[in-house]
Amino acid sequence: MSVAPRPQLDVLIRLVDPEVPIPSYGHPGDAGCDLVTTEAAELAPGERAVLPTGVSIALPDGYAAFVHPRSGLAARCGVSMVNAPGTIDAGYRGEIKVIVVNLDPRESVRFERFDRVAQLVVQQVEKVRFHEVAELPGSARAEGGFGSTGGHAAVGNGFASVACDREGQ
Repeated sequence: MSVAPRPQLDVLIRLVDPEVPIPSYGHPGDAGCDLVTTEAAELAPGERAVLPTGVSIALPDGYAAFVHPRSGLAARCGVSMVNAPGTIDAGYRGEIKVIVVNLDPRESVRFERFDRVAQLVVQQVEKVRFHEVAELPGSARAEGGFGSTGGHAAVGNGFASVACDREGQ
């Protein structure tokens, strides 16, 4: 059974840096398109930097863009984003910037102009109206929060264990 493709959303983009490539998807079906940096930077272990991407966008009302870390940078270099995901609201028209951090405890990381530094995911978002009540309706989860479904159980050696999150345990 084939599913009809969803219509593409037209988004206006302004190249703040005229040499920057327009964000693109690496593979068919990718959720995020690549953002590059327009400035070289070197981050020592633990350092962070705000990297410009050279683009600004105009999203239609009812949409937001979310800037996510790149998994390859995280796996190979220990680079993440301080505010992941960064939120680009529909009304924002400034340059998209990425706040990266080097989490590697020993190695510095260097970015060159036009290195891919993050990915941008555009999503439809709901506008909500809040209604104050004295009590919320019940649910199976209730007030269970952080770790309420298991996962990182403390063990005697001072390290957390993910054993109970493994399938079949």
